[in-house]
Order: sequence, then structure tokens, then C-alpha cells
Amino acid sequence: MSGEYLLEMNHIIKNFPGVQALKSVDLKVKRGEIHALMGENGAGKSTLMKCIAGIYKPTSGEVIFDGEVQEPYTPAEALARGITMIHQELSPVLHRPIMENVWLGREPLTRFGFVDHRKMYELTRGVLREIELEEDPASLMSTLTVAKMQMVEIAKAVSYNAKLIIMDEPTSSLAEKEINQLFTIMRKLKSQGKSIIFITHKIDEIYEITDRVTVYRDGSYIGSEKTADLKLDKLINMMVGRDVKEMFPKIPCPIGEVKLEIRNLSNRKYFKDVSFTVRRGEILGIAGLVGAGRTEVVETIFGMRPKSGGEVFIDGKKIEIKRPVDAIENGMAWLTEDRRGSGIFPMLTVQLNIAIATIPKFLNMIGLIREAQLNKVCEEYVKKIQVKTPSLDQHVENLSGGNQQKVLVARWLMTNPDILFVDEPTRGIDVGTKSEIHRLISKLAGEGKSIVMVSSELPEIMGMSDRIMIMHQGKVTGIVENTKDLTQEKLMAYATDTVEIYKKSKEAK
Repeated sequence: MSGEYLLEMNHIIKNFPGVQALKSVDLKVKRGEIHALMGENGAGKSTLMKCIAGIYKPTSGEVIFDGEVQEPYTPAEALARGITMIHQELSPVLHRPIMENVWLGREPLTRFGFVDHRKMYELTRGVLREIELEEDPASLMSTLTVAKMQMVEIAKAVSYNAKLIIMDEPTSSLAEKEINQLFTIMRKLKSQGKSIIFITHKIDEIYEITDRVTVYRDGSYIGSEKTADLKLDKLINMMVGRDVKEMFPKIPCPIGEVKLEIRNLSNRKYFKDVSFTVRRGEILGIAGLVGAGRTEVVETIFGMRPKSGGEVFIDGKKIEIKRPVDAIENGMAWLTEDRRGSGIFPMLTVQLNIAIATIPKFLNMIGLIREAQLNKVCEEYVKKIQVKTPSLDQHVENLSGGNQQKVLVARWLMTNPDILFVDEPTRGIDVGTKSEIHRLISKLAGEGKSIVMVSSELPEIMGMSDRIMIMHQGKVTGIVENTKDLTQEKLMAYATDTVEIYKKSKEAK
């Protein structure tokens, strides 16, 4: 089919019980372009993409794909039309090999009708090589990091040879090297005439890789412009409807005595001899590349993984944490990096997702929940953290990614923790909500809480931390004060274990 546009969506409306997610929105994607979708969480981006992918049927509106008006279609029919989608929340079959995940439901068969595992292996190896992922196709998905699972999803999308590829937050779990690989693949697909819809909250990526930007806000279409012609301040204003002056609203607060001390903590597989302290009112950032062991350290402290050595002290007293419940009882809380896999309970309500860690506090003498009290407290946290939800009875899976994250924050704040671990707290969150989450973290530190923040985003680490611990391949390469002369280059030198080379190069200058 000829024509300038591969996809045209006109006046799309999508209603859910109690909420209108899309309010007569438009989208036009040209052939062979990388088209960005921007907007705060809850703007309707993912809902619109699910309409394109056949997961949702629009309540009303017109969809034209490849020059033809489309009747409502299923996800399988979308794939047959040449539309594929990489979802923000991963859902791999963890205990099956990579190759079966890539070819699930379309496995190559022998002439006798059996699955041709040898051919599947070779096809998968070819697709993985295309995106420069050096993994054995026979490896189980459960052995991969979240970042590599994301790359497998990208490989799967590439394998469909689709005309339109929707990428919903594909870089959220990727390190800089992997992001560069992804952008190389995207440029290659574009050169082949394929169209890509790219959703991200990382504004620098928009200007690096996209041709056009369409912005939505609160389920409404705001506008569409060429990326090269769109100034940053205008883009942010289009997204949030206001100026965001402080992305990292760090509130200066007094740093007290040591609250948490970790001595020579080890996990046989992921890290060895990790030691650090966190004081009351302090935000300790943990930086490093993917695979450095940052998340694994936090999970081990919290009882999610077994330790092979080391000690944990709170207020100078040695404690043993073997399970997460032990950590919670000792005043710890943990905001996971994988909100879908180990955070939210998708089929439960907003109320139960918030209250699940503190339900025993709301039981009466015969073990029944005091509903009125529970509702009141949950409503207070929904208002405090500004969770956008029609009601507490809404299933949390129907909320945007950013609002799901806020629900998790509310859950842990209800436990009134003294020590809060936040792992990638703003992953997949829009610029406005990022500022709100940062302000909340800073406020908690100001109340005397001890915060440990893991982040892949160096501007976030540098903007929010008092001190920064950097890791490389399971070991601590440095703990530095976050002073004005600290640079991203210096942090990267620690993260790549090349700090001595970095110092020599600075001396030579």
C-alpha cells in the first residue's frame, strides 16, 4: 500500500468502568519513522498502544493501518497484520528456554508435526546475534537479569518481521551499552522502512533517536511535532501542563548517627564483602552498571536472597534476617525494581495492594478486618501520594505504571519504616511524577528515615544522594561524598573499575 502514513488513529475513545482512559485522541505514524509518545503516567499512552495491538477494543473511533480501515481485531490478528508490541511489564515464561519464549505459539515443526528444536535453536541464535545478545538459546529465562529479559523481548519483536513495532519503555531496564545496541537496532529497522512507536520517560532518548513526538495528557491529545523543532521546555509543559522547576528537590536535613551498618556481606553468586553504613536522615545512593550486584545486595539484606557471609547491624545491634518478614519487623521496607514481578498483586484492589503488608494491624479480636478503619487509612495515603484511581476498589492492574509505583510507595509507608530501600524508584515514571517521588523520598529523609536508593540513572543518583556507593561485578569500588565537584565521568570510572586510569588522565591534564 502507498501513502504517507502506515498508521492513522482518529478520535479514539476508550472507556473502562468508572474512568474514561482515552478522550477522542489522534495518532498518525509515518512509514519508516521512529515516533515518540510522551505524557505523564495515566496520560493514556499504554492504553492507546494496547488498542493498536488488539489487546483492547476502542469504545469508538477509527483505525487505519497500511491504508485500510480496520475492524476490531485480536492480538493474533494484529501480529498477522504486521503489528507487534514490546510491553512495559515483562511476562516471560521463566522456567522455559529463551528459544521457546521467542517462538511461543509459532514453533517450527518437522515434517511429522513435531517441534523442531534444532531449527528453533538456530533461528533463535540468529535473532539474538542480530541484537548482539550473546546468550545460549537453550538457557532458562529464569537465569537472566531483568535487562537481558528485556533484550529477549526485543529479539522476539524483531523475529516477527513486523511493519510496526511498539516499544513501551524498552530501555527502562537497560544499561547504557544495551541502550546503544537497541538504538542501533531501531535505526536498522527504520532503514528497512519499518515504523517504530517508542514510549519512554527519558527525555534525552527522545532527542537522540526519534523523528516526531506526540504528547498526551489525562487521556487527551495535546499535539504532535517534529522532534528537531520541539524545545525541551515546551515538551515538558505539553506533558505536565506546568513548569517542572525542580527535578531533584533534595531538602537539606541534619544527618544523625549510624542507623544501619553492613559488614562484609556476601552472596556466593552475586557479590562479596560489601560493607557500608547509612545514617539517620541520609540518602545513600548505590550506583553501578547492570550486573554489578546492586539489587542483589539490597535483596540479600532484606531476606529475599540467602547470604553466604557478613553481618547486619541496626542501631549497633546485630540482627539476623532470613526472611522479608524479619526485615519488616526490624523497621525495614523495600520498594522493588520489578513492580510487576515482585511488587503489585495485579488482580487485587488498590486497597489490598496498599494494606497487604500491614493487614494484621487492622484485624479485630476475632480476626476480621476493620474495614472502615482500613478504608480511612488507605484513602489518606492515596491522597497524600496523589494516586490517580477512581476508587480503592479498582484493580491495581488497571492503573498506569506510575500510579502502580505510588501504590507500592503507600504500602511501605504504612509500615512506618526506619530504613527504606528503594530500587529504581522512578523507572518507567513520567517527569512530573518523578519529581513527586523524589520530593517524597527527600521528605522521608528529613523525618530522620535512612534511605538506600539503587538507580541506573546517574543524574538521579547525583541529584538525590548524600553519599554514593559504587559497585562493579559484585564488589564495592568506592564510596564517595556527593559534593559539587563530583562528575558523572568519575562515577563511571568507579562503575567500570577504571578509577586509577581516570585519576591519571585528570593528573595529565
